[in-house]
Amino acid sequence: MNIFNRIKIQTPESVELEFTLAGIGNRAQALFIDYVYWAFALFILLLLGLWFTLAWGDFLQNWVGSDRFELWYYAILGLVFFFVYVGYFVFFETLWQGQTPGKKRARIRVIRDDGRPIGLQQATLRSLLRPVDDFFFIGAFMIMLGKREKRVGDWVAGTLVVQDEEAVTAAEFPISDPARDLADRLLQAADLSGLPPDDFAAIREYLRRRSTLFPDAKKQIARQLTQKAIAAIALERMPKGVTADQFLEAVYLAYQKRE
Repeated sequence: MNIFNRIKIQTPESVELEFTLAGIGNRAQALFIDYVYWAFALFILLLLGLWFTLAWGDFLQNWVGSDRFELWYYAILGLVFFFVYVGYFVFFETLWQGQTPGKKRARIRVIRDDGRPIGLQQATLRSLLRPVDDFFFIGAFMIMLGKREKRVGDWVAGTLVVQDEEAVTAAEFPISDPARDLADRLLQAADLSGLPPDDFAAIREYLRRRSTLFPDAKKQIARQLTQKAIAAIALERMPKGVTADQFLEAVYLAYQKRE
């Protein structure tokens, strides 16, 4: 049961690695956070530019002429905008091995197609092509429709955006008290042997990653997993008084405790 889009890649050392692709939701969340930081940085630079213009504008106009000053002013302003727009992503993705502040919060990372960390070249290509991807949401459509979830910048740079496995798996997901009580009852009333290993893995992965999902996606995935688990372990219906998350937590615990 493939709820999350996983991909296998071959490293240069012929080692096979498996990753979970970031998904459009996590990437949109990361991009929104990054644009907030980026806009703040640009705002500070514009304030500095305004101060410089007020302090030195008259002197520069007399030196180069008013017409040339206006031309140079807008040219420099455009260059600053471009370098901040591109440089923000290049700087962080190179320094933080494929992460930006937004990607770090969303627990996703950019890697090369062969699993290695990206470098300056890959980060620069992705950033230079970002305006193309943002135009008419071309990048978003390519991510949603493509099997490897690549935008134009990813195809040109040879990169993938994946979930940060280390950050996700290192965090233990909480198990509620109602789920612990229900797990003991499931051991007596349910046929846990009917739950396929792939479905158990999907439940475990959902419980690990649910905090990174948007509410609507989280609700939909939990409902799908719950319905499939109920049928697999031969229950007539989900027990009363528990949420879908609590039920999945209970199935996870009971499956591990079964003899």
